[in-house]
Amino acid sequence: MTRLMIIRHGEAVCNVEDIVGGRTGCQGLTERGHAQVRRLADRLRAEEARADALYASPLRRAQETALAVGEALGLPVRWEDDFEEIRPGEADGLPGSVARERYLRADRDALYDPFSPGGESIVQFFGRVGAALARVIRRHAGQRVVIVAHGGIIEASFYYFLQLAPTTVRSAGLLIDHTSITEWRQGDPADRRWYLARFNDTAHLARASQAATEEA
Repeated sequence: MTRLMIIRHGEAVCNVEDIVGGRTGCQGLTERGHAQVRRLADRLRAEEARADALYASPLRRAQETALAVGEALGLPVRWEDDFEEIRPGEADGLPGSVARERYLRADRDALYDPFSPGGESIVQFFGRVGAALARVIRRHAGQRVVIVAHGGIIEASFYYFLQLAPTTVRSAGLLIDHTSITEWRQGDPADRRWYLARFNDTAHLARASQAATEEA
């Protein structure tokens, strides 16, 4: 059975300060994000989680998360550019308010038009991620793989595995928490479908919150 676990990075500076966080704008994790990642790593160690391969986005917020995950799993990180979040183009590094005022046109088609020049459209993004997932699955058939990346990668995995139409994004979306775990599993040889085993699993954060409450 092939198993694919996708973990979102911890809370990032660009999330909190509303900065367009591509390669230029990503400033890594906040202090809270680092704490979330420590709890995630502690959970993986406590559960004696194992995997055969660990991939990650090279964006700084994912790097900092992946290095801690790799230490907990005892695995080196394989950096994969195609697991980056959607590429924003010229807007990268700008405050969100400035980017929206400069590039958010009323006639823009979010599915097919990039947010700013040089960026990706949603359709291009889903295509890139789907191709990357397919490569990893072929390379690690029958193994357990962990990917540390972004909320957009997790959302794209739903479109890939469930074969959803890109237009679905116009009417529905997914709320994905920082350091959450989403897991896909492929059926046995007689059933090759992919099954969603868990989504947005943040039990490690809930336990930490409960412990803090009990100590107060």
